[in-house]
Amino acid sequence: MDKIPMTAAGAEALRTELARLMSTERPRIVQAISEALEQGDLRENAEFQYAKEEQGFIEGRIAEIAGKLGVAQIIDIAEIAPTGKVIFGSTVTLLNMDSDAEVVYQIVGDDESDIKANKISVYSPVARGLIGKEIGHVAVVQTPSGVIEYEICRVEHI
Repeated sequence: MDKIPMTAAGAEALRTELARLMSTERPRIVQAISEALEQGDLRENAEFQYAKEEQGFIEGRIAEIAGKLGVAQIIDIAEIAPTGKVIFGSTVTLLNMDSDAEVVYQIVGDDESDIKANKISVYSPVARGLIGKEIGHVAVVQTPSGVIEYEICRVEHI
């Protein structure tokens, strides 16, 4: 199976969530199921049904996170010497050539992307258009809303 790129911060967030699910959520749901079982008739026991559904979700999420961490290629951008080129994990300041609006994005893995936090997936059209470019270059990006030209103003390894 191919490795999936992930920042060190993204991997740490997944490890933290996995630890919480295994140490807090899993025991809590086992206790809830145990209490529901003590109530007797399981066919009409809403608490039992809800607890079983929640257990399924928690176990599925644990398996999903473990799988992602198992195939992750963790890239710590702070350990890579800055070259001025846009690479995975770098934070890029862009100038929209049409609107003169400045925007800052960090290029991250799929699971870490969050447009509200200005983190875009390495597989997004904008990131694909930026990877490999250097400060001062203009990247022409095909987006669903049309073509956008961005000048790369700054590339940081944060």
